[in-house]
Amino acid sequence: MALEVAVQYAVPRAGVPAAATLHRAARAAWRGSGVAAVTLRLVDAEEGLALNHAFRGRDYATNVLSFPAPSLPPGLPPEANAYLGDVVLCAPVLAQEAAEQGKTLAAHYHHMVVHGMLHLQGLDHQTSDEAKRMEEIESSILAGLGYSDPYAAEHPARTLSSHPAGTAPDA
Repeated sequence: MALEVAVQYAVPRAGVPAAATLHRAARAAWRGSGVAAVTLRLVDAEEGLALNHAFRGRDYATNVLSFPAPSLPPGLPPEANAYLGDVVLCAPVLAQEAAEQGKTLAAHYHHMVVHGMLHLQGLDHQTSDEAKRMEEIESSILAGLGYSDPYAAEHPARTLSSHPAGTAPDA
């Protein structure tokens, strides 16, 4: 059970979590049983807006987008599909949300990496039952990382946006 994590910084590294911190969150959220890989990309508001517009038709930068890797053609061994996809994190949006929600930046990054990773593994929150299940899993993973429940009453706002299931970016 191993997850290879590549981190791409398309923003200055000052003020954003180190790659080791992001690796920790992604690996904690990996629920698979084999070797897999994922790319985490930290972007600015301009790139976040462009991606959200191109893939979701929304004209604003959002906190996290997940881009699952396409399925491989039938007949290939299961281990051939080791690439999960990409999780894009918009640094200025995450910083603003963390401040608004009274969270540390590290806690919010951990949450959004976990959230994006769960999307890459097929979880979604289109229905209330799906949302409840996903929130419970996120909260459990975050507790294991030493963070409080982001969905508890003391957190004033949920910033996760809804999106259609099965679309390329789904977080």
